[in-house]
Formats: sequence, C-alpha cells, structure tokens
Amino acid sequence: MNKKIGFILAIVLVSLMMVGTVSAGLFDFLGGSDNTNQTANDNDTFIVGFDAEFPPYGFKDDSGNYTGFDLELAQEVCKRNNWTFKAQPIDWDTKDAELDSGSIDCIWNGFTIDGRENDYLWSDPYFDNKQVFIVKSDSGINSIADLKDKTVETQKDSSALAALQGDNKTIADTFKTLNEVADYNTAFMDLESGVCDAVAMDIGVAEYDIQNKNNSADFKILDDYITTEKYGIGFKKGNDALKNQVQETLNEMFEDGTVAKIAAKYGISEDALIHP
Repeated sequence: MNKKIGFILAIVLVSLMMVGTVSAGLFDFLGGSDNTNQTANDNDTFIVGFDAEFPPYGFKDDSGNYTGFDLELAQEVCKRNNWTFKAQPIDWDTKDAELDSGSIDCIWNGFTIDGRENDYLWSDPYFDNKQVFIVKSDSGINSIADLKDKTVETQKDSSALAALQGDNKTIADTFKTLNEVADYNTAFMDLESGVCDAVAMDIGVAEYDIQNKNNSADFKILDDYITTEKYGIGFKKGNDALKNQVQETLNEMFEDGTVAKIAAKYGISEDALIHP
C-alpha cells in the first residue's frame, strides 16, 4: 500500500473513532441513553427486582410511579434500616441473571417458593397465595362442583393454568372448556359480558381487581380454591446477612401491624398473610 494512502486512512480511522466516542458521550449527556436504572448497588442501597405488570404486588400507578403491596413492604424495610430503596423493574425471563450479577439484591414480587426451593436463598413465606375462581354474584355458581359444563378462562402461563393442567386437571376436565387469554383484564371483560362463566386466578390479584371495579358487588370469589402456594423473597445464595436483616425487619412489621395495614390498602385479606 502506498505510504501516503495508508497515512490518510489511519487519520480517517482515528477521526471516526473520536467522533464515535464524542457522539456516544453526547448521546448519554442529552438523555438519549437511559441510565435511570443504573443505581449503584452499595451497602446503603436496597434494589428490589420486580415485574412491573403484576398488581397488586408491583405495578405502575396512574401517576406513573411504581407501587404495590410488595414494593411498599420493601420500602418500609428500607426506612427502618436507613437504606435507600430502589424499585427495579426487570424482564421476568432474566431475573436469575439480574440476581446473579448483583444488579438487584432480591426478587420481591409475588414470587412463588414452591418448586423453586433450592434455586434461591429464601425468606420465610409471608403470603399464602391461593388459586381461586371468580364468578358473577348472580350466576348461581357457589362451588367448584357448580362449574361443571361451564366455560372458564385464565391467563396464559399463570399459576392457575399450571394447576388446572397439572395436579388439578380433574377439576378442569369437568368444564365445558378452559380458555387461555392474554391478561386478566380481558378475562374480567369476558366474565362481565357472559363470554365465560368463571375466571381462575391468584387470590391477591382477584381481590385487588374486584375492589377496584365500580361494580365490585357484581363479582364474588368462591370459597373452594384450586390449590395454594407460598410467596417469599428470593435472594442470591450466600447472601445470608442481607436476608436475615430483611427477615428480622419484616417480622417486626408483622408484629406491629404494618404488614396487615399495607395489605388492606391493596384489598388483600389478612387471612392470606403468613405471620412468623
């Protein structure tokens, strides 16, 4: 290669690299790069990983703020330990990678212990999550037996669906049909319009959704439940000191009634709480 041409190419390459570096820095400076979630994970910051679309445990409210039963519990834990609280929405599929990398301190968001007992360092279970049926109050359906030959809906990939396709398949076999829908809002609309006769879902979600409807009296939860599972806080294995401190604080919150008070705010019955 001609030395002069090579020299010119080298200058061009260096110039491009400089432009790229300056452009990237300017992009971040102008807000083009979202660094809002890059909170330093230090000893004074407690970062909670959660699914931002799972009310009443974790979700975005009408003002655009993250809130929920579990997030308020975590925030109170931070307040009592003088920690900075950080609610970190995560892609549920990458929750393990987030925890292993240390970008979050725990997974706290309606997180089921059952079947994952050996995958995480767990807090004590604090919530008894039943899978239940919601029906219209005037439907004449008062028990699981009354669902025979009825149309039932549930959300795709939900715990209720897993139960009805697994250990409790004998219940689903009595239905006329078990339909999967994208979300529970759709299922509720189908229940209201008569497209389905019942919706199978988590009791916490059921209670919250009914409470926040203008026609809440039109719906009821059957006393019979499909199955039950326990919620806990999942920590990275080996992080015993943090888990123990959070557990101790949560126990105090149970004792002084704070947990029950927060639960009531989100329409969660005290019967669902597992006291230490």
